[in-house]
Amino acid sequence: MKIQQETIGEFEGQAVQRFTLQNDNRVTMKVITYGGTVTSITTPDKHGKVDDIVCGFDTLEGYFADEYKTNSPYFGCLVGRYAARIKDGKFTVDGKTHQVATNDGPNHLHGGIKGFDKRVWNVEVTSEESDAVALILSLESEDGEESFPGHLKVTVEYRLTNDNEIRIHYQATTDKATPVSLTNHTYFNLNGFQDKVLDHVVQLESDRYLVPDETNVPVGEEQTVTGTAADFRQPKRIGDAFDELPLGFEHYYAFNKPVGTLGKVAEVTEPTSGRRLEVLSTEPGTLFYTGRYTSDNLRRESGAQFGQFRAFCIETSKYPNGPNLEAAPKSVLEPGETYDDTTVYKLSWA
Repeated sequence: MKIQQETIGEFEGQAVQRFTLQNDNRVTMKVITYGGTVTSITTPDKHGKVDDIVCGFDTLEGYFADEYKTNSPYFGCLVGRYAARIKDGKFTVDGKTHQVATNDGPNHLHGGIKGFDKRVWNVEVTSEESDAVALILSLESEDGEESFPGHLKVTVEYRLTNDNEIRIHYQATTDKATPVSLTNHTYFNLNGFQDKVLDHVVQLESDRYLVPDETNVPVGEEQTVTGTAADFRQPKRIGDAFDELPLGFEHYYAFNKPVGTLGKVAEVTEPTSGRRLEVLSTEPGTLFYTGRYTSDNLRRESGAQFGQFRAFCIETSKYPNGPNLEAAPKSVLEPGETYDDTTVYKLSWA
């Protein structure tokens, strides 16, 4: 187990660091302090061949290229203060209505104009242990930043273990009631971008998803997956749903398990490589996204092509538009409470 650090550039006068975490099984994860972004995860396949299985760039400049900024896919970053969309950029807490940026048509998306993905995070602690290496990032979001109420303090721990787990532990506190939903926006392709993800086989521990309105925001209705192409309660090839859903998935699935308990919520396998991704989380649900909007002009410096349907996200988080949904659990953080959630991505190959 080891961790390495290097400076790769600067943003707004702040040095940007890259940390490389490596375990004893040839699994390597790279994280940069700009956006707390996971830029690379490499693993063997069943033949011993090592590939990068996530979307990202090897240089800081990749995240500022015109094509990337125009497409804005949020590759690998930490998203906040509130992940996904908020209807019309409005919510009410403590009897006061707040208007935040509408940066996705009429709606708010992923924290606004300068969300946590566009901040340089502080590095508080790095540690090397016999069975894990860990990196702890932190930032403070001032009262009124992006028009959200409350001074928010956030820490995120990335931990890579010798069990091939990437454990992401989120914590936050506030001095005023405020919406908080933190997630990591990593895009995975378990065949190492040899092809699209249509042959990946997915299972989700969910029997319902939130129905979006005409602007792609859930407003309260839930739909059972029974009898629909969105049913992944049993393992199913992603491409099998595309006859009915030609644009793929951008569905928020509510998990069947109790909110706040760490349990398995998803499994994805890829037959050619033998790679498997298991996901465990304490969150109430996940956005399952198959990259319908990702530009085909984006690629890693090595030549690996990203693009539409060439990667998927399992973005565990609070409900999209949660502050405006009566049934949404834990969408607003109160003073005196601690936001405390964990998501685990466990890798294997056989």
